[in-house]
Amino acid sequence: MLRAILCALLATTLFAQDTESFRHARENSRTFEQAIASTQRLLRAWLEKADGRTLLLPDRIPGRRGLALDDANRLYTPHNSGADLYPYLIITAHLTDPDLYHGRMMHMLRNEVRYTTAQESIPGNLEMTSGKLGPPSLFGAGEYAKDGLLSVTEYLGRTPWFYRMVDMVADAMNRAPVESRFGWLPAADAELNGDYMQALARIAPMTADQRFYEWGRRIASAYLEEVLPGNFGVPSSKWDFTAHTGDGRLMLRDHGNETIAGLSQQYAIEHSLHTPRAEKWRPAMARMLDRVLASANPHGMLYSEVDAATLKPLKTELSDNWGYVYGAVYTFYQCTGETKYRDAVRRVLKNLPHYRNHLWEGRPKPERPMGSFDGYADTIESALYLVNREPVAEAFDWIDSEMKVMMGMQQADGHIENWYGEGNYNRTATIYALMKSQGVRPARWEPGVRVGAVRDGSRLYLHLDMPAARDIRFDYARHRREINLDKNYVRLNEFPEWYTVDENTLYRVGGQVFLGSELIAGISMKPGDWVVEPVGKAPYGTMPQ
Repeated sequence: MLRAILCALLATTLFAQDTESFRHARENSRTFEQAIASTQRLLRAWLEKADGRTLLLPDRIPGRRGLALDDANRLYTPHNSGADLYPYLIITAHLTDPDLYHGRMMHMLRNEVRYTTAQESIPGNLEMTSGKLGPPSLFGAGEYAKDGLLSVTEYLGRTPWFYRMVDMVADAMNRAPVESRFGWLPAADAELNGDYMQALARIAPMTADQRFYEWGRRIASAYLEEVLPGNFGVPSSKWDFTAHTGDGRLMLRDHGNETIAGLSQQYAIEHSLHTPRAEKWRPAMARMLDRVLASANPHGMLYSEVDAATLKPLKTELSDNWGYVYGAVYTFYQCTGETKYRDAVRRVLKNLPHYRNHLWEGRPKPERPMGSFDGYADTIESALYLVNREPVAEAFDWIDSEMKVMMGMQQADGHIENWYGEGNYNRTATIYALMKSQGVRPARWEPGVRVGAVRDGSRLYLHLDMPAARDIRFDYARHRREINLDKNYVRLNEFPEWYTVDENTLYRVGGQVFLGSELIAGISMKPGDWVVEPVGKAPYGTMPQ
């Protein structure tokens, strides 16, 4: 009798848990639809502004932060439109319109290669009106690779955009113009050297090409063995590798913090390969990160720019890229196990409620009282990378509230501020939507399709609200399968992994059993509530009699 009562109580408790999980999943599905719908509106808006001859997208269009209304000039640059706009429209098309992805987006890549290639694979700026092509730009190649093509590769794997990135980075590194005692470097500034380090740290394990390992080590050595020791333990915004001196400025926002992220990723590569460099570089890495953390405000937020010697802020504004730097901090924790670096990340996440409706970037104006959406995109993305590893409740609530602010900035026509940075809106909104669905998505999204999920350990509570059955796809360990990393290190321009299935594990979906590889490819599912969970560990059982 007692056993029956206990079983009934347990069943009631489990039912209540299931009911609450599915309620939360339904809420997430509504948010998923809103976010994805907004990215599709922006995609359609920009395609209408494409150049008629090349199909490429100009950096700016008339209005708001774009061109003057009477300015007919159209300019495509690989470091702006190529890096920050086009790649995120590729990903949006993949999620919302596969035909557009395989058609128009691929045609744009052909034309990008055809019309912007200035030397070998290195692109230049293109004046769309005259058709004039500028000189080869290593800055353009580095930004296009790091901010754009890396993201496409992180999410979609070895597509034609991956091969475009590999050859472009190789050709650029072969023409690196800055001489140092470590070898030729892409630049004398922290931004571009960091761009290339971040790209090389992904390309090297994907290709096993020793050139990319050597190039990454060359740049990292120049910073860890010269710049950091000569600049109070932190990167210098600019550094003269002949005079061995710099400007003494530590940049903790974009256009300077890229080297911190690049060094952490190169260090992770060395640590995973157990090379002597990992132990050699560890003290310099630790000192750099310790001094960065020491420069933070009482909540752990970072200033945009500080004095390298005193760590006093040179600008009082806070960095909207704070999470990019804290991603490097967390990666160092993933490598070394030193918990103080994890604690620093958790601390700043817990303090995010202090920054609701914060003016992250730009001055308030009547049409933009909260400044530019771009600051919101970067600061929300900062948090999304980190809560993926450390699920802090305060941070999730803050992300939801700030996403409402950013999404409220979109205009009726789909645009926000009429410049290339609008691609960053799609990047952040897509990452946010995939968090709400735990990475599950339809093979083709369309208005009225809602996908929401809640994870509880190895079990996934999935809600599908859609007109009829359709193919649904699940995520997998892309960091391991596509990029060949031993751990899921925090990486700038990644698309975080939420609920991932293993290709060779069996999963129960409703009353059926599937391999993880089948779930990744996509299975037909009907509208409703679903529980997805692994069947167990091999061996699964005996042969049926």
